[in-house]
Amino acid sequence: MRILILGGTAFLSAEIARQAVTAGHVVTCFARGSLANPPDGATWVRGDRALGAAAYADLAGGWDAVVEVSRDAVQAREALQVLGPATGHWTFVSSCSVYADHSVPGADESAALLEPLPAGEAGTPETYGESKSAIEQQTLAMVGEKAHLVRAGLIGGPGDASDRYGYWPARFAVDSGTVLLPDTPDAPTQIIDVRDLAAWVLQAAEDRVTGAYNALGDVVPFRDYIDECQAVAGSGGADVIRASEDWLVEQGVDYWAGPDSLPLWLPPDHGGFQARSNTAAKSRGMVLRPWQETLAATLADERRRGLERERKAGLSRGTEQKLVALWREQQR
Repeated sequence: MRILILGGTAFLSAEIARQAVTAGHVVTCFARGSLANPPDGATWVRGDRALGAAAYADLAGGWDAVVEVSRDAVQAREALQVLGPATGHWTFVSSCSVYADHSVPGADESAALLEPLPAGEAGTPETYGESKSAIEQQTLAMVGEKAHLVRAGLIGGPGDASDRYGYWPARFAVDSGTVLLPDTPDAPTQIIDVRDLAAWVLQAAEDRVTGAYNALGDVVPFRDYIDECQAVAGSGGADVIRASEDWLVEQGVDYWAGPDSLPLWLPPDHGGFQARSNTAAKSRGMVLRPWQETLAATLADERRRGLERERKAGLSRGTEQKLVALWREQQR
């Protein structure tokens, strides 16, 4: 296939490009390349989508498949307008953040969506779900008969720059005092390996799969995930404190991601956020490797990048030590 990837330099889009090249497809990546280059073997068309519809002038002429990963609804619409009519299959990598309710475990693709971001309005990190919802709506309106909407959950594996899934195995791999955990042993975690997601995006394009699908891993209880983190890191006897959620909130620890957070710990009413159904995608060919394999590969990648590097998610070592000392003082 002749595949155009609108991106191709970062995490998922780069993995899609790598796998597509390896599979023998003719791959073109349209990207600025400000932080990284596309994989070897792909044709790189340099461009800036901020220039509007004219940015795609050198890409006209028809594609067997286009892969779009944008969160910018204006740019996504312009690409659809210019490239959509002459493209055989269109994949939009959306997000499960498009759903309006995250409280119900097992919810499938029929669940209600967020209202889309109004046309022309610039998205922000706070309106990520609304932006993705708007792009879904545009995609269906403009190329709906050939559109595959991939509602991804948390993507993990080698190369993850968000630092969320890798925080815990990396933390246990560092011999640096007591580890602070949220006391949520039964809370669900749900991660899809970037390599599995990329493989399904390509397979679905080859098979001309259309419609919306939750592209998610299987649900793993937080307890099992932490136990495996300790096992793969070789720290089964690590000293841990399991702090109550109320106490963590009182101390200003953030949920989910970002500085001073405990990754994968979710706020109230989010019991379904990492527990959605992936049955439909599996029925259309999505194959998942064992999650333990993803975890081991993630830790290997963390070691290559530096276990003690500054992270985008998780507690700094100093903050964790202060919280541990405070917890112990208050338990006396």
